[in-house]
Amino acid sequence: MPKKQVVAPAGMAASSAPLSPAIRFGNLIFISGQVGRNPATGKMEGTIQEQARHTMDSVKAIVEAAGCAMDDILKTTCYLSDINNREPFNAVYATYFGAERPARSCFAVGALGPGCLVEVEAIVGVPD
Repeated sequence: MPKKQVVAPAGMAASSAPLSPAIRFGNLIFISGQVGRNPATGKMEGTIQEQARHTMDSVKAIVEAAGCAMDDILKTTCYLSDINNREPFNAVYATYFGAERPARSCFAVGALGPGCLVEVEAIVGVPD
């Protein structure tokens, strides 16, 4: 049976929550929800597009730290603080993938935390 391994990019700020950025188990990687925190300031700030970019950059950093590529993402779950932000979020999100985009769910939720507009979690398939 495979062992679980923590995946964390070098230099990624530790979360204040009790979680790992990602867990690899066999040929799957489960990425914890990443949020739109500005890496320069450490704060939740900016527009939905800016937060979406920070969020997806964090997802990408974790994927690459595991030796994979964005095209290896099988499924994402996207949480928005306001469903009216769906189109501007989609405009940014789409730039991170090629023609074969991952399966996805997208929900509006009651609250993501102070100032947080978006959170994305992902499941990655590690190529053989």
